[in-house]
Amino acid sequence: MKNFKLWLGGARPRTLPLSVLPVILAVALVSLEKATWFSLWYLDLLCLVVAVALQVGVNYANDYSDGKRGTDKDRVGPERLVGSGKVPAKLVLRAAGISFAIAVLAGLTVVLLTMQWWLILVGALCVLGAWFYTGGKKPYGYKPLGELAVLIFFGIIPVVGVMFVNLGHVSFWGWWGGVAVGLMAAAVLMINNIRDLEKDQKHHKKTLATYLGPGLSRLIYGELLIMPFAMAVILAVRYPYVWAVLFVMVLALQTISRVNRTTEPKQLVALLGRTVQVAILYTLVLSVALVLK
Repeated sequence: MKNFKLWLGGARPRTLPLSVLPVILAVALVSLEKATWFSLWYLDLLCLVVAVALQVGVNYANDYSDGKRGTDKDRVGPERLVGSGKVPAKLVLRAAGISFAIAVLAGLTVVLLTMQWWLILVGALCVLGAWFYTGGKKPYGYKPLGELAVLIFFGIIPVVGVMFVNLGHVSFWGWWGGVAVGLMAAAVLMINNIRDLEKDQKHHKKTLATYLGPGLSRLIYGELLIMPFAMAVILAVRYPYVWAVLFVMVLALQTISRVNRTTEPKQLVALLGRTVQVAILYTLVLSVALVLK
């Protein structure tokens, strides 16, 4: 049971909703153009498997790579598998490989069902992006590129991809939705990096937060979390139910205020969870509003 908890923690379940939310929003956006918007549910389910398996894979890959580099020593957040020394690194690497394999198999099934062979290139890009985030000799996660990568891989690519699989094209709102949910995911990464700022500086991990410093990083975090609400106003002009997401903005503003007043890394762990909750509520309320339109 103890090992199970370690492995479950290594998958980082608190942030797994970030891979589910883009798929949910994409399906809701499909409903704007297609009356039988849930007719291809099996493709949506396969896309969901791809998204979740990729995130679990990148989490285990990060655990392996950061653990080997020693970056996870003296961390504030949940205990890591390799960094704690409780699980052999090769087993964590194997778990990452299995997760990526599941994602590849589900993705190839989507390709075979849709005959859209170019999606293989997109899938390969996602797997490579997942591994080289902290893997390889020059991981881009050790540079101020993490938030941009999250915007792309946890926002634009999944939303646009699911919409294309369902419709055969991508509307303006598909790109809009990809950016909106991607900004939410980027805010989650930013607060994570604010929490780990001192540790990352010690281990020469040059995230955007280490470049900007704590004050400016908190400002950027707030902007990342609020921008999706400003974007929703554009959509609400055409679909009035979307105005409901502004109620979620109250929670977002409270979270931003608490982050700005908090200096203890341990307290930021709980606020990271609150940021994920904001992302969940924003996406679910927006998705329901779009389906009801």
